[in-house]
Amino acid sequence: MGTTRGRPVRIANCSGFYGDRLAALAEMVAGGPVDVVTGDYLAEVTMLVLAKVRSRRPGGGYAASFLRQLEPVAAEVAARGIKVVVNAGGLDPAGLAVATRELLARLGVELSVAHVEGDDLTDRLDGLLAGGHRLAHLDTGAPFSSWGRRSLTANAYLGGFGIAAALAGGADVVVTGRVADASLAAGAAAWWWGWTPADHDALAGAVVAGHVIECGAQATGGNFSGFAAVAGLEHPGFPIAEVDRDGSAAITKHPGSGGAVTLDTVTAQLLYEVDSPAYLNPDVVARLDTVRLEPAGADRVRIDGVEGLPPPPTTKLAVTALGGWRNTATLVLTGLDLDAKAALAEAAVRARLEGVAGITDLRFTRIGVAADDPDEQMAGSCLLQVAADGDEAGAGRAFSAAVVELALANYPGMYGLGPPGAGSASGAYWPTLVPQAIVEHTVIHPDGRREAIPPPAATAPPPGPGAAGAGEAGSRDFGPTVDGPLGRLVHARSGDKGGNANLGLWVGDPAAWPWLCATMTTGRLRALLPETAALAIDRYELPNLRAVNFVVRGLLDGGATEARRFDAQAKALGEWLRARHLPLPVSLLEQA
Repeated sequence: MGTTRGRPVRIANCSGFYGDRLAALAEMVAGGPVDVVTGDYLAEVTMLVLAKVRSRRPGGGYAASFLRQLEPVAAEVAARGIKVVVNAGGLDPAGLAVATRELLARLGVELSVAHVEGDDLTDRLDGLLAGGHRLAHLDTGAPFSSWGRRSLTANAYLGGFGIAAALAGGADVVVTGRVADASLAAGAAAWWWGWTPADHDALAGAVVAGHVIECGAQATGGNFSGFAAVAGLEHPGFPIAEVDRDGSAAITKHPGSGGAVTLDTVTAQLLYEVDSPAYLNPDVVARLDTVRLEPAGADRVRIDGVEGLPPPPTTKLAVTALGGWRNTATLVLTGLDLDAKAALAEAAVRARLEGVAGITDLRFTRIGVAADDPDEQMAGSCLLQVAADGDEAGAGRAFSAAVVELALANYPGMYGLGPPGAGSASGAYWPTLVPQAIVEHTVIHPDGRREAIPPPAATAPPPGPGAAGAGEAGSRDFGPTVDGPLGRLVHARSGDKGGNANLGLWVGDPAAWPWLCATMTTGRLRALLPETAALAIDRYELPNLRAVNFVVRGLLDGGATEARRFDAQAKALGEWLRARHLPLPVSLLEQA
C-alpha cells in the first residue's frame, strides 16, 4: 500500500465555499499541529459566478480570496513544512498558481507551487458531441443538443491522484480547478501513505473523511439541527481529519476552538448532498452503508469500516450557461386581511403585465405568518415575494415598472424591501457524464514539468439503488403516541444535488431507529411536505448511521443556478420537515 509513516496525516480544512471565513487558514495553521490544510471553494454555482467575473475583467477566473488568506501565514506555513491544497483555481488554476508565486516572491517566502489542470472541457464540447458523446442530462436523459444554450463553462470532476503527484513532486502549495470536493483530502492522504489506485478501501475511507471536512464548520456544529446544545457557535472551529494508513480516520478540531465534534455533527455532514449509499468519486466508490462511527474522546469521532469499490468509468461534467432574465421584488403585508392584500397585489401585477412580451413566468410566494394581535409592527407583518422570468425587456424594465406603479394604488400599508431593480441573467446548469479516459488530468510541477495522470485502470459500473437497500420498512406498533413535531426525536440535514434536493434524517437513540425506519416512508414524506407530492422520491436506509436519506427529484428545477424556489438550495427543507407534526411514541420521548 505504499510508504509506512509513523502516524496518521492531519488534514485540516479552511474553506467550505467561496466567501467562507477569511481568517480560517490562519486559525488552522496557528491552532495546533497540521500536516496539510485544504480549502474547498467551488460549489456548482461558483463556476458560473467566476465565469461572469472573468467576462468583466481579466484574471477573474479564480477565487482571489485565497491569496488574502495565504498572505499573513505564508511564512509560518513554510517554517513548519505545512502543505496547502486548494481548488481555488476555479476556471484558471494556472493563473492562480502564477499569482501565488508572485505573492510569495513579494513576501520573500520560499514555497513551491504546482497546479492541476485538465478539468476544463469547454473548448472540447463540440468535439465530444461530434465524436458520438450525447452528454445526456444526468436526471432527464435528454441529449445535450436539446439544451440550446451557449456554454460558458464545462468542467469535469477530477480525482485526487493529481494532488498526490504534485505533493510527491515537491510542491508545498497545490492549486486545482474542479476536483471532486472530497478529493482534496483524499489526494493528500494518498500522497502521505503512498496509496495506489487499487487501494479501494483506504481511498474510500479517505473520501468519506474528506466529505466530512469539505464544508468546513458544518462538521463542527454549523448548520446543525441540534445547535442549541453546541457551545461556541459564534465562532466555530474548522475540522481536522486524521487519516490513518488503512483509510480509517478521526474527525476532530483544534483545542479551544468553538463548536463541537460529536457523532451527530459528523453524521449531519455525512448525509449532506448525497444520494445513494454508493458515494461516487473519480478514484473510488465509497459505500456509505458501511461507515461506522464511534466517539473517541472529547471533540473526536472515529470513522472506520468504510468499504470501497472500483471507481466508475465516467466522471461528472458540470456545464453552465446564462439562462433567461430574472427579477424579484419583495412586498411587506401587515395587519389584517393579509390573504386579500396578497391577492390584490398579485391581481394588479398580473393585470399590468398581461400581454407584455418577454415574460415567461410570474411567481408569488408568501413568506412567514403574521402574529394575531401583534404587540409590535414587525410581528404583525409577513412578506410577499414577486418574481419574474423572461427576457431583459419583459422581466427587467416592464416588471419593475409594474411593481413600482402599485405604490399608491394597491393594498393599505403597502411598502417593499427597496424598489425592484433591473434584474440579472439567471444561470443554467447541465450535469452529465464523460468517460474518465478522455479527461487529460495533468500536473504542472513547480519546475514546469508536466505529468499526465492516467485514468483508473480498473473501473466498474456503480451499484444500482436496489443494491443499496432502498426498500421501505413495514409498519409497527410503537405504543402510545402524542402529536408533536418530528424534530423532537429526529435530526435533519438537507441540501442540493443539482436540480434535486437531498434530505437526510437520523436519530441518536438506537431505540428510535426502528421507529424512524418504519415511520419515514416516501408516502409519509409526501404527506408532511406537500410540495414534494408530485415529484419522484428515492429513499435509502443507512442502518449504521441510524439514518434515512431521501432524494427529491426536480424540487430545485435545474439546480441552484436556475432554481425558482425561494430556498433555492433546499438548505432549510430539513428544518421545515422537523417542524411538521406527527404521532410520536411516548416511550421514545421519555428517553429523549
